[in-house]
Amino acid sequence: MGEVVNFPISDTLRSLVSGMGTDRDKLFGAGYASQCLTDQQLFDAYRSNWMPGKIVTIPAEDSISEGRDWQAEQDQIEAIEAEETRLGLWPKLLEAQVKARLWGGAAIYIGTGDQDLQEPLNVESVGKGGLQYLAVVSRREVIAGELDDNPISETFNKPKFYQVNGTQSLDQIHPSRFAVFVGAPHVDPLLTIGPNAGWGDSVLERVYQAVKNADATASNIASLVFEANVDVFGVPDMMSSLSDKDYEQRLIDRFTLSATSKGINKALIRDVAEEYDRKQINFSTLPDVLQKFLEIAAGAADIPVTRFLGTAPSGLGSNGDHSMKMYHKRIATQQKLVMTPAIYKLDECLIRSALGSRPPEVHYTWTPLDQLTEKEQAEVGKINAEATRQYVDSGIFLPEEMRKAATNQIVENSIYPGFDQIIKETGDDFDLGGDDPDDDEDDDFAADAAPRSLYIRRDVVNVAEIRAWAKSQGFETIQDGLHVTVMHTRTPLDWIKVGQADEWTEKAGIEVPAGGPRLMERFGDAVVLQFASSRLNWRHEDIKRLGAETDHPEYQPHITVSWNAPDIDLTEVEPYQGRIVLGPEIFEEVDDNWKAGIKEN
Repeated sequence: MGEVVNFPISDTLRSLVSGMGTDRDKLFGAGYASQCLTDQQLFDAYRSNWMPGKIVTIPAEDSISEGRDWQAEQDQIEAIEAEETRLGLWPKLLEAQVKARLWGGAAIYIGTGDQDLQEPLNVESVGKGGLQYLAVVSRREVIAGELDDNPISETFNKPKFYQVNGTQSLDQIHPSRFAVFVGAPHVDPLLTIGPNAGWGDSVLERVYQAVKNADATASNIASLVFEANVDVFGVPDMMSSLSDKDYEQRLIDRFTLSATSKGINKALIRDVAEEYDRKQINFSTLPDVLQKFLEIAAGAADIPVTRFLGTAPSGLGSNGDHSMKMYHKRIATQQKLVMTPAIYKLDECLIRSALGSRPPEVHYTWTPLDQLTEKEQAEVGKINAEATRQYVDSGIFLPEEMRKAATNQIVENSIYPGFDQIIKETGDDFDLGGDDPDDDEDDDFAADAAPRSLYIRRDVVNVAEIRAWAKSQGFETIQDGLHVTVMHTRTPLDWIKVGQADEWTEKAGIEVPAGGPRLMERFGDAVVLQFASSRLNWRHEDIKRLGAETDHPEYQPHITVSWNAPDIDLTEVEPYQGRIVLGPEIFEEVDDNWKAGIKEN
């Protein structure tokens, strides 16, 4: 058998006509290379252009804008926050992150007054007031020492020490005495040389080209504004006549006079043999082009366009809210995985310096950027409270168990700062409700609350106003006892558990304000006035969550006006737009023969 020869194969698409894939292709041989921006270029970009400035500062500002929620006793929280203020922690955290993102690295020196800075920082030795100061330094002021190349070392691929640049002694300082931040981390620190060795890269390195493209596009569009309208004159034999110096001067005088006449009387005077035309630039598509370049720059910086440009989402299909949620999630990830470990020793010193000791239960969470409104917080709290109550009432869990679960939920969600400490002061007799098997009074109560069918209504109080409207619209009679049905279910329910909606209000009834959506409809033989009420809807759905089933799955608040109006044209009826005043809830059992009691007058 002959020898088998393996030839290397390089298969690419080429076109001899267009030159694609050949050395005539503009992309032929193109590759990626580091920008290697100098410190002066980084400084100039940050100082003179708004886009690099925002790319550096926005994530740094957002990461600390909402602060932290400390979980501790109130006096401990106040002491810790006072210590943060004394040390200027938050301004220095911002400064450190801005410098890290711009230069590639920065650190906060933890000043405890120790003499031997080459030894690791012993946080246990910090007493009350022991944290003396915090100092922010960038990688331009601190030299990172040689990297630890021991793969089983705690500081593997990290500097073994730091040295302060510009001092005479250049003493080595142990890394544990710094809270270190980097801009864009290096995938392999061993491949990095130069001033960024031991740190990271500037965040502007990766976005530099995208920012330059957006900036150049904006500059070119701005220059076109001055060329929006260009006057074009055609002069017979102009080129051949320019050899005459006198002709050149006469030509200049001629068009100066023409421009003057246009400016004074808006009229253009020209020789019959001259040609005149005006060239106008179409700007209609340029904003879209610029917007795309700005979106690319924002995408390269991983900042939503709405945050980057300071504009609100616009247009159909806008995903501004979704982009901001994803951005907030990314900031939260940075806080958890980068900032918290970076300032861990600083925080340990801070707590001891503020309290004089380190209570193990003291901790914090980063306050979410995506804050709920007061209304949303109230709605979530109400839903959680209702769920807790239903779990207890069902008997699935004991009240003591749900107390612990509810406490943990409130603490984890940071609804009430320091709540875990407050709840301890209430003792062990805290009661979430539910049945107590040892309480005879509760047994009697349960016997009185036998499940049965339920019909809830609210009677209309301002009947005279609605009757006057109905008469004006052609109704001969209206139903006696105008009311709104809140619930109609044959499902047996414990009425006590259904509760009274009015216990959370200041008055027994409710008032639906004038205006809003009002419709006239026929429900079988009945003519009804439909209206909107979120409170009635919520009450209806709340009872359904207890297991109530209804004949009509979609609930719509309405008042039955009349059962005796078969010939009235509802398209000619103007719906009642006044206020609707309703009385308290009235509980009754379902009467399947209710139609027999209908009366009209």
